[in-house]
Amino acid sequence: MRSPIRILHVFAHMNRGGAETMIMNIYRKINRDEIQFDFIVHSTEKGAYDDEISLLGGTIYCLPKYRGVNHLEYIKSWQRFFEVNKQYKIIHGHMRSTASLYLSIAKRYGLVTIAHSHSTSSRGSYIEKKIKGVLQYPIRFIADYFFSCSNAAGTWLFGKKIVNQSNYKIIYNGVDTSKFQFSEEKRIISRKCLNLNEDNIVLGHIGSFTEPKNHSFLIDILKECKKVNDNVVLVLVGDGPLNTEIRNKITFENLESSVLLLGIRDDIDNLIHGFDKFVFPSLYEGLPVTLIEAQANGLKCYISDRITKEVVITDLIESLSLNDSPNIWAMKILESSKVNNRKLYAKDIIESGYDITNVAGQLSSFYFRVINKIDCR
Repeated sequence: MRSPIRILHVFAHMNRGGAETMIMNIYRKINRDEIQFDFIVHSTEKGAYDDEISLLGGTIYCLPKYRGVNHLEYIKSWQRFFEVNKQYKIIHGHMRSTASLYLSIAKRYGLVTIAHSHSTSSRGSYIEKKIKGVLQYPIRFIADYFFSCSNAAGTWLFGKKIVNQSNYKIIYNGVDTSKFQFSEEKRIISRKCLNLNEDNIVLGHIGSFTEPKNHSFLIDILKECKKVNDNVVLVLVGDGPLNTEIRNKITFENLESSVLLLGIRDDIDNLIHGFDKFVFPSLYEGLPVTLIEAQANGLKCYISDRITKEVVITDLIESLSLNDSPNIWAMKILESSKVNNRKLYAKDIIESGYDITNVAGQLSSFYFRVINKIDCR
């Protein structure tokens, strides 16, 4: 029996971020007798998905984190990797900051290179963003293929010229609609587990506690909601470097009893049924998987105008300006009633091409086409 082709994915780590979750969703759905995913990460800390990757048959390799001062060490670590691991024909890079380095090395060792954009901005201070911009710019001249979650994300990282080329492709952030289609039974169970009653208006948010997710503004929105309706509760799913800062703000605003901090969870497909509305005031995004999941679940979504319009798949999305006050956001959220017939919206996600089975099939076909071209050389 022929061994599966092995695709090498590159990340900083395999925690529950948007890009990592998207790839894991695909990994679960591909035919792993034909295609296997392996991963290079840049952290020695165990990732949230590490155990599952091993169970699915994947291998995780750890290379040193790039710090600038270890430039030569970083280059040599990649060279050593390819000298030892000659089984790879395709490298799929999701980590932007050093992609120009590792994709260049991969090409010298004969691999077909893919650069994948998942965002529309870089994190960090002004100086850090400038440095990342310089590092990322050469990617457009190096990669063989260019993927993105949206045209906004593709244009930001690769430039307008690339998104009009034949080697550019949008890979939808697909979700398993069978798990996220609304269920009244799951709603009852979810709210019971969270000690929420029918009087509560539950605002949900799923995302890492990092600058782009704008949690501070989210707390301000909750504060304004509570002035109108004391039954409003905010459920935050995720963790990250700003966790302590956000916890301190919740305490300062005397909102401890109105915020449920659930941390990192692996049961999002169950929790989300218990939400009434989804609030996502991000400073910037590529195309968030969580907003696709929320729409599949039939949740009314209030999102910032900084998020690409490509995320608007259903009539559930309402875009609001971050220049508007938290009070305006609160009034918009509270003035609309809960969505009826939430179960019907999963069909819209499927028809739009965002079902994970469809996305996994498209990506698998792409990999096979590339491998066939390589074998025919």
